[in-house]
Amino acid sequence: MNSDTQLSLFNESNFNQKDLIPTDAKIPIPSGTYTSLTELTPHCQNCHRCELGENRTHAVVGRGNPQAKIMIIGEGPGQNEDETGLPFVGKSGQLLDKILASVNLSTEHDVYICNIVKCRPPENRVPTPEEMAACKPYLLEQIRLVDPKIILLTGATAVKGITGNKQGITKIRGQWIDWEGRLCMPIFHPSYLLRNSSREKGSPKWLMWQDIQAVKAKYDEVTG
Repeated sequence: MNSDTQLSLFNESNFNQKDLIPTDAKIPIPSGTYTSLTELTPHCQNCHRCELGENRTHAVVGRGNPQAKIMIIGEGPGQNEDETGLPFVGKSGQLLDKILASVNLSTEHDVYICNIVKCRPPENRVPTPEEMAACKPYLLEQIRLVDPKIILLTGATAVKGITGNKQGITKIRGQWIDWEGRLCMPIFHPSYLLRNSSREKGSPKWLMWQDIQAVKAKYDEVTG
């Protein structure tokens, strides 16, 4: 079946539009397609909208509270994430959990975590624009369903994937951005902090401490 035929079927009112969503990146995923994250997950697991799906062990959809007020968006899965099907579970994820805990936030109650792309890029390379575009409709549905008040964008790829801003993370981290009526803050990716161990004033870890405190203050404000 070619893409024109699929698009024709997709538009037929008596056809279940979800049956075609994973097969071709040319087929749109309209806002409001999914009623829950549970419904979205199996489509990600069977998706072949880009080539990343060819070599995955698991699609990595998300973890945390599906009604969280804070959403954290990373770049993409690594090896540990591909093996487990959960985002941020390796050393970077362990550090992220510690950073959140330092201001009394947790994925169990306060945070939902996901990525720009759901499948691991080969050798952990940066996802291509085409891969990010193919996966973005799923991400937009996650944002709609979770409906967070605050979104933290970890690293330049996450910032670019959501806002289109191509500036380096060191220039824009810690700044509040209004995106689609939501408060977003770019922050350092935990993997970057692992490569920079200094805690001196002005170091990445010191800056992250300032940022996460600002996030907690804003969280307290918006949750009353």
